[in-house]
Amino acid sequence: MDLSTRVVAVVTTVEGKMRDQRSRKDSGDPLLVILLGPTASGKTALSLALAERFHGEIVSCDSVAVYRGMEIGSAKPTLQERARVPHHLIDVTTPDSPFTAGDYSRAARLALRDITARGCLPIITGGTGLYLRALTEGLFSGPQRHEDLRSRLRSSADRRGSGWLHRILTRLDAASAARIHANDTPKLIRAIEVCLAARQPMSQVLTRDPLTGFRLLRIGLNPPRPALYEHINQRCAAMFTAGLVEETGALLHQYGPVKALDSLGYRQALAVIRREENLPHALAAAQQGHRNYAKRQMTWFRREPDVHWLTAFGDDPQTLRIATELIAAATAG
Repeated sequence: MDLSTRVVAVVTTVEGKMRDQRSRKDSGDPLLVILLGPTASGKTALSLALAERFHGEIVSCDSVAVYRGMEIGSAKPTLQERARVPHHLIDVTTPDSPFTAGDYSRAARLALRDITARGCLPIITGGTGLYLRALTEGLFSGPQRHEDLRSRLRSSADRRGSGWLHRILTRLDAASAARIHANDTPKLIRAIEVCLAARQPMSQVLTRDPLTGFRLLRIGLNPPRPALYEHINQRCAAMFTAGLVEETGALLHQYGPVKALDSLGYRQALAVIRREENLPHALAAAQQGHRNYAKRQMTWFRREPDVHWLTAFGDDPQTLRIATELIAAATAG
């Protein structure tokens, strides 16, 4: 199926959804547009065009873009792009300061309410699924982090192997263990920490705080996989050409080997700095890592409800036209 045929199919589907959306519309709450999709699918280009057209402001949903100094590897909007439209949740902290999904949710909710108070359209844009889920659905209210316990659990896992923490959690909370992968050490440690602090299974103390006061319009970008992978490869190559290794070296010198530098791209640049990889191998590893990440993003985002999926890149004129129609229909009186 060629691109024009796919676009026609998407238009037909979208028009039907637009009619359904009009019938469900609750005009009492302001609209919140959420642009989601894999890396390199063109979310930034589409968000800028829509924000300019609908008097909008953009709220970044990217777990690396929150860090100052991490410019190249995060593919942040450029300074020129940020000058075109107000942006939020970019450069809010330093790489040596932990920034959690809960931190993001709280800051993003404040930004959304400020934007709507100014009579502007908030547009969430980004590919960090956990941050988006925290914003829209909320996170459970668990106990504070216990660093000594976490350190002991990590040491125990190092000695006994990757399955040790999962076996502990299974004894404490079988329901949580069933949904957390045996190799996902951070989530296993957090789940055990919650169980011990709460003195009951984490699955029994989950409470969430979903976002209220907005009508959500989710627009997803899902361009053809081969073309997306080519975009990813080109973007990674451009990052290294633009000085990703040098940027990583400067961050390493200023902050040390912080967790933020384990992000895709920076991780491979660190391998070059440490002479563990040569530049061509590091680039190939970064490209493969980003392609794998795109797969995981789509797996995550397919679980999002009521997404209007568009099978083209964000800078495609047809994509802009369809997205514009969706927002216009949602905002119509």
